[in-house]
Amino acid sequence: MNKIIVASNNEHKIKEIKEILSGFPYEIVSLKEANINIDVEEDGKTFMDNAYKKAMEIYKYCKGSCMVLSDDSGLSVDALNGAPGVYSARFAGEHGNSEKNNKKLLEMMKDIPNENRGAKFVCAMVLILSENKIIKVQGEVEGYILNEESGNNGFGYDPLFYIPSFDMSFAEMDSFNKNIISHRGKALKMLREKLSQNIEWSDK
Repeated sequence: MNKIIVASNNEHKIKEIKEILSGFPYEIVSLKEANINIDVEEDGKTFMDNAYKKAMEIYKYCKGSCMVLSDDSGLSVDALNGAPGVYSARFAGEHGNSEKNNKKLLEMMKDIPNENRGAKFVCAMVLILSENKIIKVQGEVEGYILNEESGNNGFGYDPLFYIPSFDMSFAEMDSFNKNIISHRGKALKMLREKLSQNIEWSDK
């Protein structure tokens, strides 16, 4: 078993995962590349709930013929009591419309002072190696919500997510630095460590 199917067709997400997991003896493919056309309903109450559900449904569809990796990521804003949370991708109603999502977030945050604009990105990740061997990890990174978009790199809420230690938004960072400190980067680092510990049986 030397293939990992990522339960996503998000090109940006697939690219990040391939970069961070490079070096492992696995072929990493998206749902589209694996010719799988399944839309799993993300109705969990937590990021981990959604990540597990997506991974397990794809794993069952593949009848255990390959490993399946899934993540559910999103933005949690302090002043909005954790919103958009698990609804991050469809915050403005249309799934995956970053422009509308960012516009709605800015509108809701327009009267919030800078000191109260704290937020964090969360990435829950599940890798199913077999029915009895499942790796679960979660990475987080803290920052602040800007008053306007800044930067052209990244995707989603990246132009609005400011990292004080770098004095720039996620969308202003290069992929190397972002992958080191990002929520997905941290989750994948933990995943790499756990995968390395189990590589003997995960290769079988």
